[in-house]
Amino acid sequence: MEGDNSMRVFIKDIACYLPKTVLTNEDLLKDFPEWSVEKVAGKIGVSERHITGAEETATDMAVAAAERLFAQGVDRACVDFVLLCTQSGDYYLPSSACIVQHRLGLSTKCGALDFNLGCSGYEYGLVMAKGLILAGVAKNVLLLTAETYTKYIHPKDKGNRTIFGDGASATLVSIEGFAEIGESVVGTDGSGAENLIVKTGGSRHPQAMNDLHIDEDGNVRSSDHLYMNGTEILNFTLEIVPTLIDDTLAKNGLSKENIDLWVFHQANKYILNFMRRKIRIPEEKFYYYMEHVGNTVSSTIPFALCAAREEGRLHGNVLMAGFGVGYSWGATVIKCE
Repeated sequence: MEGDNSMRVFIKDIACYLPKTVLTNEDLLKDFPEWSVEKVAGKIGVSERHITGAEETATDMAVAAAERLFAQGVDRACVDFVLLCTQSGDYYLPSSACIVQHRLGLSTKCGALDFNLGCSGYEYGLVMAKGLILAGVAKNVLLLTAETYTKYIHPKDKGNRTIFGDGASATLVSIEGFAEIGESVVGTDGSGAENLIVKTGGSRHPQAMNDLHIDEDGNVRSSDHLYMNGTEILNFTLEIVPTLIDDTLAKNGLSKENIDLWVFHQANKYILNFMRRKIRIPEEKFYYYMEHVGNTVSSTIPFALCAAREEGRLHGNVLMAGFGVGYSWGATVIKCE
């Protein structure tokens, strides 16, 4: 199979999976009675989120999402490459994508790899899937996103527990489909790495630090759990996303007026509303999908795409933008039927 840079690349289908356990705001208030349901729902935009079971992993969810995609009519025999975006791999090695290939019964001629990204992961995945197809390496790429951030959050961390949920998505990227993938823009600034991080468990700090403490604002801090500096993340978002949008529009030869639907990473309602107003996006063209799932990291955009498609809102030019942990960011435009 030879590369063809004139080839068009599409999203053929998308499916999503949520774990069974639901954590509502009412459940959270049992642990944090000083909060109110109205405060969490109003500021964060989340009323409930889904949580993985003790034995359920990102790989389990990725397999479940892929099986739903196959049940929708995608032929598993056509898949010739698997890309799995996760920061919650089953093991240090082997790659979780290899395990997924086997569990799904895909051909042994199928390529498979993990890539470790968070909130920008879906856009990066589309870039890589499109590149594999244009390079002649594959014709049908199964792009999976699966994350279990809730396993990294300390039980007393009320801020992050209100925001994050678990989930997975499966997208078939192919030479035909309902949404053509346009030009993409990506970027990285690793100077912000420590503002969204789990410090221990990797090679740098393999052992637990057991340094749990309460900061001056009353927030739980621990090197052994997820830490997010909300102020710095907001500052980063406000600085980088407007330029990301301008660059993506320019690269696709479009203006803001040409975009029919805007789908951003569903960080939280406060950030999204702030960003929408800053970029001057009409609210009726800006899509929200977090109330019943929370921030599912790399799965937020495919979750939103699935929901928008069911509502009949996925048509024309759709601009997607992801941004967060890394720091890392990416955006692209898809042209839908």
